[in-house]
Amino acid sequence: MEDGSMRGRVCLVTGASSGLGRATARALARLGADLILVSRDGPRAAEATCAVEQDATGRVELLPDDFSSMDDVKRLAAEVRRRYRRLDVLINNAGVLRIERSLTADGFETTFAVNHLAHFLLTNLLLDLLETSAPSRIVNVSSSAHYRGAIDFDDPSLAGGYSPMRAYSQSKLANVLFTKELARRMGTPALTANAVHPGLVRTGFGRDNRGIKGTLARVFMAAQSPFMIGPEAGADTIVYLAASPAVEGISGEYFVKRAVVEPSELALDADAAARLWEMSARLTGVADHRP
Repeated sequence: MEDGSMRGRVCLVTGASSGLGRATARALARLGADLILVSRDGPRAAEATCAVEQDATGRVELLPDDFSSMDDVKRLAAEVRRRYRRLDVLINNAGVLRIERSLTADGFETTFAVNHLAHFLLTNLLLDLLETSAPSRIVNVSSSAHYRGAIDFDDPSLAGGYSPMRAYSQSKLANVLFTKELARRMGTPALTANAVHPGLVRTGFGRDNRGIKGTLARVFMAAQSPFMIGPEAGADTIVYLAASPAVEGISGEYFVKRAVVEPSELALDADAAARLWEMSARLTGVADHRP
């Protein structure tokens, strides 16, 4: 990758209709990348696609997907493979935070399913395409919330005790553990995987929550807004990891403000990372073919 240019590179961004995903896509478009925008929102996604196209010199395509459905993720991966002969960058950004506990059609707790399992499945289904396109990169958007997280291996859907922050922190820790184990399993500097904390970003995150708790959450986020950064600033390190020659060959790290930062002690637990991989592979039906 030449400094300042992504021409000829194909980048897939999940959660691209708003916030961080949209800002990331626009920045990559300005660098000349061909973009695959993935979003579940029809009208909002279409509007975001038009906005990204204004900055683009490469190809921009919208592929709809519902990350709460593992079948939809499989369909998305098959469509990407049908349409594209290469994939240079995969940015796993889509995320939710559910105030009330809910289950997906597959029976998974929604936050864990969307924030971790869907990206685990998508990455594995596209891994050989990324490998044949190497040098290529995977960027997993995590959060500093992972420092408060723990993986409940006996009850990942948190049926025994749910809170929105417990669910979110668990999913964000899963992002870092997945990154660590993925980097170990790939074992090559030609295909890297890194996690990133984008900062406390002013977006519409969590706006889909309903009821009094959803209203209270939106009021709280509005009160925090003056202390948050904009989506463009939040996207900076994501784009850095996707495009900069400075991080070529660096893998399995956790980045904040373009710098490697030590994650939580639990995120450094290699046994937990391997155990999470095995559980995720079982839940999603991924063939665990790597050592």
